[in-house]
Amino acid sequence: MAEFADLELSLHLRDEKTYSIEGRLTLPNSDVDTLFGHEKPIMLEYDPLDFEDLITLPEDYGKKLGEMFFKDPGMVEIWAKSQSSAQSLNAPLRLRLLISAGAWPLNNIYWEAMRDPKDGSPLFTGEKVLFSRYLSAADLRPVKLRPKGDLKALVVIAAPEGLGEYKLADVDRDGEFERAKQSLGNIPMTLLPAKPKERATLNALVEKLRAGYDILYIAAHGTLTNTGEPMLWLENEEGKVERVLASQLATHINELINQPRLVMMASCQSAGKGAGDTLQAIGPRLSQAGIPAVIAMQGNISMDSVKKFMPAFFSELDRDGQIDRALAVARGTIRDRHDFWMPVLFMRLRSGKVWYVPGLGDAGEFDKWPAIIAAIQNEKCTPILGPGLYEPMLGSWRDMSLGLAKKFNFPLAAFYQETLPQVTQFVASNQSVDTLISSINGMVRATLQARFGAELPENLKKPNANLLETLKFCGQKFRASQEYEQHKVLASLSLPIYITTNYDNMLAEALEDTGRKPEVVICPWSERFYEESVYDQEPDYRPTVERPLVYHLFGHLRNPESMVLTEDDYYEFLIGFTLAKRRTPAIIPPLITRAMTDANLLVLGFQLDDWTFRALFRTLMIQQGAARRGRYAHVGVQVELDDARNLDTRRARKFVEKYFGDSEINIYWGKSDDFIRQLALQWEASRQE
Repeated sequence: MAEFADLELSLHLRDEKTYSIEGRLTLPNSDVDTLFGHEKPIMLEYDPLDFEDLITLPEDYGKKLGEMFFKDPGMVEIWAKSQSSAQSLNAPLRLRLLISAGAWPLNNIYWEAMRDPKDGSPLFTGEKVLFSRYLSAADLRPVKLRPKGDLKALVVIAAPEGLGEYKLADVDRDGEFERAKQSLGNIPMTLLPAKPKERATLNALVEKLRAGYDILYIAAHGTLTNTGEPMLWLENEEGKVERVLASQLATHINELINQPRLVMMASCQSAGKGAGDTLQAIGPRLSQAGIPAVIAMQGNISMDSVKKFMPAFFSELDRDGQIDRALAVARGTIRDRHDFWMPVLFMRLRSGKVWYVPGLGDAGEFDKWPAIIAAIQNEKCTPILGPGLYEPMLGSWRDMSLGLAKKFNFPLAAFYQETLPQVTQFVASNQSVDTLISSINGMVRATLQARFGAELPENLKKPNANLLETLKFCGQKFRASQEYEQHKVLASLSLPIYITTNYDNMLAEALEDTGRKPEVVICPWSERFYEESVYDQEPDYRPTVERPLVYHLFGHLRNPESMVLTEDDYYEFLIGFTLAKRRTPAIIPPLITRAMTDANLLVLGFQLDDWTFRALFRTLMIQQGAARRGRYAHVGVQVELDDARNLDTRRARKFVEKYFGDSEINIYWGKSDDFIRQLALQWEASRQE
């Protein structure tokens, strides 16, 4: 993973024309940040009249901006220290500019045009300094990185009839498509509209995005209303003009489970009108709505510059997925043009990355496939399933947690709102357990109905539709549509025992799809519920490949009392296992214990900081015979990468090694579906051999 010297500058209003600057410098492999401007204020004086119409001479504008920005000696000191630190480490300097809400006039500045006051050279046209504007977002969802090979783009070209009536030029749809195609290079793309009667409407755009696209490329006219509201000129169902407010577009995209990671606005006025009113423009609106990165044009950029800039940007992006670096290089290709400063990046990605390479960490390529395949062939492999397995269909528990926190006015700090056990504990205590279960069921049902609404039978479209039946129907549809759907792949393996911390039937149903006859058993972790199992009828039942066991460690939807949801549930679960030696019969049957201690474990779909994972790990470690785990060459752990966590794989690896102690752990860096896809390919290859 690339390393950077990271400089974050935040600007705050002091009075009418005076602003303060605070800074934070973070160096690679350093746990200590250097702070600037907090004790001794660094001042910036800005008068818009000093820059009015000066952008017609970009070089003069950039020089004047540089003189203004570096006027305070404190800012000169920050910059010098940041540059020298980056140079000593042979690392790029990443500059992120955060303009607070009170300092909104500073959004009107063309920061990208700024020049070094020492020699007059542009500051942001090379790989030494990577510049972006940072905007906070109301959407608190973590940004999940996707593997490079899965990247795909949706290209929307709006060429409505009747633009001339509004004194706007017609859009050359064919020309724009060719430019998008050349720009995106090797990235697979889908075009909207692609058929004769298809239109670039807002609804069609959103419906396409539901399929999951990483890049949204929009070529359309963009203007501001008389009240300063930005809007796009899209199409209606008849192909005529349909003006869509930026707030409408942002709202629709924000509601998607899988949002695009990068939005490229190819509209000539997409980032504001000629005066540079960027705060009210489309780019910032999308960023503030939760889009991780938005690139827009803050002026009427020439077609020649676009033709050179776009391919360079996407070509560099294909190299390492680093958005701000790719933009810096692409801007450098047009540094000699008068409009080189017009591409602007609004970004809330701390890593700056739009993709990653699955399986790779600082230790190199993941190399445990032979051990995994051998364990499966010998029926000595136990998959343990976590929440990540159903996220592609249902969304994450973090989203669920945020929804519950909002619904029930969760009173604690914002960062606790993502932690489901703490939010569910509040709801159960403040309201009731029944209210909690009903709310969770309702949210899952609503998600499924929104995603599969057109395909659902009438009885499953109702507000009180049976949740397990709805999950079964949607699960079948989802497995059929995805070649490497995770439950489907796991069900194809010749294994007798599966352990899951999830509450659904999707794994058992996937096993049934293969002609196998699974037995579903709920772990009796608490005396507050009883669930009859196959062992009551067949005490001597032994799982086989043809009749496998699906063991639900944390409960099941069919018995709400069995579900481990709240903080109290997790504590009771762990206490029960700690005292398990005193219980007769044992909480977990001996054959399940052996499956957790005397086999290769594939721990799939967990985050290290989740309560689910920590409770699972403690459960594994206290089992009798756990010492035998060292006999096995591999225990697979998927560590999912998102932009807020695991940015430094070296630090994360050290944490994992310390956390697991002497346990034999091999980390696959990526999401569970990355791992499952590669597992399917490896398994198929072994069977052919």
